[in-house]
Amino acid sequence: MTLSAPDKSPERISGMFDSIAPRYDLLNRVLSAGLDQKWRHRAITALSLGARPQVLDLCTGTADLALAAMQRHPDADVVGVDFSGAMLRLGLVKIRSATLDRHIHLVRGDATRIPLPDASRDAATIGFGIRNVAEPGKALAELARVLRPGGRLAILEFGHPRIPGIRTLYLWYFKYLLPTIGKLVSRHGSAYSYLPASVGTFPPPHEFVRTLESHGFVAVEAVPLTFGIVYLYIATRKGSP
Repeated sequence: MTLSAPDKSPERISGMFDSIAPRYDLLNRVLSAGLDQKWRHRAITALSLGARPQVLDLCTGTADLALAAMQRHPDADVVGVDFSGAMLRLGLVKIRSATLDRHIHLVRGDATRIPLPDASRDAATIGFGIRNVAEPGKALAELARVLRPGGRLAILEFGHPRIPGIRTLYLWYFKYLLPTIGKLVSRHGSAYSYLPASVGTFPPPHEFVRTLESHGFVAVEAVPLTFGIVYLYIATRKGSP
């Protein structure tokens, strides 16, 4: 799928997510047939965290991944960072409804300037957000900065299925049907056209693995989920804990 690089300026991306926030969770469930929740739980499980983990959920959106972390680790402390105010407000409603506001703290901030001290987190997650960052290398460098040596990183991001027949069907759905459904439900003209464009210009798994390795991470794995529709990237912050 050959696509031109979409505009990822912070103003455009934050404005887009502010606009689609009210229907964002619904569309995630509908467009993924409910698989998005399974992918998030798989990411949290892959972190293999110990007791009382200090977790950062970058590009937290409406806090689905932060909430998944708490379901797996009820003694965790999670900081969710995002620059969309509307998404964070919805996330806060969900957190308070689950009575987890003592454990999950939402902060408005930029992925390339994470508002946390050096070596302050045991683990970090990003769910379908790294491809929206205009300078992903800066975000990865910031993740390496805030993670303790030996800290774990889990990133979920869209990919392309590897099986030929499934790949063809999926690319048709992703390029044509998904934007149509997304536009009708979200009532936003371009957000769900941006999605296939941003996925189409994101590096393939082997390239993104090298990018992670060049920004302070080791033992990097790219694990295909659901035929490769999504990839789970698992990595460890360089250095001994």
